[in-house]
Amino acid sequence: MSPALLHFFEWLNGTPLAEAIRLSTWWYPILEAVHSLGVIVVLGSIWMLDLRLLGVGMRSRRVSEIAGRLLPWTWSGFGVQALSGSLLLVSEATRLYSIPYFWIKLVLLALAAVNALVFHLGVYRGVGGWDEAPATPFAAKVAGAVSLTLWVGVVAAGRAIGYVT
Repeated sequence: MSPALLHFFEWLNGTPLAEAIRLSTWWYPILEAVHSLGVIVVLGSIWMLDLRLLGVGMRSRRVSEIAGRLLPWTWSGFGVQALSGSLLLVSEATRLYSIPYFWIKLVLLALAAVNALVFHLGVYRGVGGWDEAPATPFAAKVAGAVSLTLWVGVVAAGRAIGYVT
């Protein structure tokens, strides 16, 4: 990694906010709990749509209906994740900098975002034509499978961070 990035992480680690979180009896566990709840909301909503794209669940429902109902939950959960994850990062930035699982998680998150963007700007734009079809297009299935795989990786890498000393 770059020395400039390390200096930034050291600076984050030394901020009053980081100190306050580390010194508090309650802030870190509360942030962890909130982050965990955010994971449930994000993954639950994303996986339900992904499983529908793969034809595994809710085949009697239109993809657009499922997406319309779940995406607000996804975005809300993601907001909770971003805020709580950022605060957790600040509180232990120097430690996280040297943990490969942290960087793997960030790369997988970025790839999941790219996959979602490609899906929504690509095959999903034509959802009106295949919304009620018995099977979703191959590209939608690929997007769903890639999404499921990436999010499993995000969770696994995130959990692994806690076991590195």
